[in-house]
Order: sequence, then structure tokens, then C-alpha cells
Amino acid sequence: MKNKKLRILNYGIAVLVLLIVALLYPRLPDQIPTNWNFNGGVTYSSRMNIWIIAAMLPLFAILFDVMPHMDPRYRNYQKFSRFYDGFCVGMQLFLAMVTGIMISESFFPGRIQAAKVIFVMLSVMFLLIGNYLPKVQSNFYMGIKTPWTLSSDEVWRKTHRLGGKLYAGCGVLILLAALFLPTSAAGILLLVSVIGSTLVLTLASWLWWRKEQNLPNDQI
Repeated sequence: MKNKKLRILNYGIAVLVLLIVALLYPRLPDQIPTNWNFNGGVTYSSRMNIWIIAAMLPLFAILFDVMPHMDPRYRNYQKFSRFYDGFCVGMQLFLAMVTGIMISESFFPGRIQAAKVIFVMLSVMFLLIGNYLPKVQSNFYMGIKTPWTLSSDEVWRKTHRLGGKLYAGCGVLILLAALFLPTSAAGILLLVSVIGSTLVLTLASWLWWRKEQNLPNDQI
């Protein structure tokens, strides 16, 4: 199932981030930026918090390996293994970039527009998810998991095909908002588009399941 090179890269990114944080930690100021809100405000916290982000990488690397083996539908992962391994590496790169932004803004505050950069990163992530989501086979670990998608392979397929289009659309909207709108407006658009898409997918999976079960319209 696994691409060994991607799995090695998955752990390699985690180790590299830990090494960089360990090397630069003594030089970090006592308070570092840890959160950027939609209005452009920055929240500062103890520099110890950078270890929380850095520690997530090896934790996720291990979970990415272990969780599929605990899934009753483990064999389905073989059908989308290339996407799964790529997704794992993508998540590690995302966390590594967030760590890098925190370090950069600690030493050179205001050098980059951190909120906009993060929005662009999120837009790329949603575009990639939207592109590959239709390839994800039924499982209990990743994907659009509702009682109805997990109950029917056909409902799973239809929901993930629609989800691919909706989340790719979210990626485009977030990217345009990040480039041309204030961060506050981009943040609102992000929440509305993602939550709205998720609600649509939940409702669609329920309706498709009801249709598959031939349930009458007056039966809830």
C-alpha cells in the first residue's frame, strides 16, 4: 500500500522541523506570535508553545501509519494509497510552513503578511483535497463520513464526487479572497464556504441514501 519514499519523507519533515526548532529555540524571544485573527491582529504566547506545533508533526506521522491498520476497511486504502501518502506529506508540509511563519515573525515581525499567507496555504490545500477526494474509497478514517456514506458505497461515491467539486470551489474562493480582499472578509468567506459545503454534503448524502432505500418522502 505505502510508497516508501513518501513515508520516509513524512517522517523526515517531522525530524527536520524538530531539529530546526531545537536549534533556534534559545534565540527566540520570550513571547512569540502564535495566532493571527481575521482582523489582522496577532496573539503572542510563551515561546514554549512552538513545541506544541513542532510535536504535532511526529505525532501525525505515527498516526498516519497506525490509524489505517485499525480501520475495518483497511483494504480500501490500497485503492487510493497514492493520494493517502500524498495527503500525509501535504499535512506535514502545511504544519512545517506554519512553524516557519511563527519563527520568521518572531525574529522579523511584520516582514510577511502571515494571515494572507496562511489563507493561500489553505486555498491550495482545499484545491488538492477537491481534486483527489473523489478517489477516496469508503473508510472510517478520512473523507466525508456521515452515517449514510458509511452505510452505502454508492452514496459514498456520489458524496465524494460532489465534495471534490465543492471543496475545489472553496479553494478558488479562498485564494481570490486572500489576494483581493481584506483578511477579515477572507476569513468570513472561508467559514461560510467550508461550513456551507459541509452542510450541503451532509444533506445530499442523506437524500441519496433515502432514495437508495426507497423511503417515502413523508418518512423521516
